[in-house]
Amino acid sequence: MNNEHSFRIVAIVLFLLIAATGLYHRIRAERSGEKISRKEEGLFIMIALRFFGFSAWLGLMTYMIQPKWMYWSTFSIALRVRWLGTGLAILAIPLFHWMLRSLGNNITDTVVTRKESTLVTHGPYHWVRHPMYSITCLLFLGFTLHTANWFIGLTGIGTLVLLIIRTSTEEAKLIERFGEDYRDYMKETGRFLPRLFNREHKRR
Repeated sequence: MNNEHSFRIVAIVLFLLIAATGLYHRIRAERSGEKISRKEEGLFIMIALRFFGFSAWLGLMTYMIQPKWMYWSTFSIALRVRWLGTGLAILAIPLFHWMLRSLGNNITDTVVTRKESTLVTHGPYHWVRHPMYSITCLLFLGFTLHTANWFIGLTGIGTLVLLIIRTSTEEAKLIERFGEDYRDYMKETGRFLPRLFNREHKRR
């Protein structure tokens, strides 16, 4: 078994774990039957975000089906760096599950909150307001190194940039929904990374 075949098999296993985890939690959240509008995130973000996200996952799926089809966008890195990427992707999976489990039925794929949504401040949300985006960054970095493919990395970066831009709209919606509770929460937590300094630690 050559190295590329090993990387391909591992990529398939990791992708299936991520897909199964995401699908399970999203199906649970969708049981309410509530229709969530994506229009409020803006037409450009709505289209561009789905385009880059779909392109990134399509590149990864193409690599899994036949790595040779993605040779045009490969770059040369040491095997140990590729396996480091594997480790990052593996690390992201339990974090992804932890985050989705903490969100529960609050899960949506846009800036609009559900009618019965609650302010989640436990799990990874105790330290970070948007762990979804931090974990997505970890996943894209891991898969970019694992596959040694700049197309997956570039489309992943595009997705993350758009998510970051969308965050201001998302937080405005959360302030609108939860008011001062969310403003206080913003003071206590980092947006994408935990605040290590000048933070009043409060247990919720």
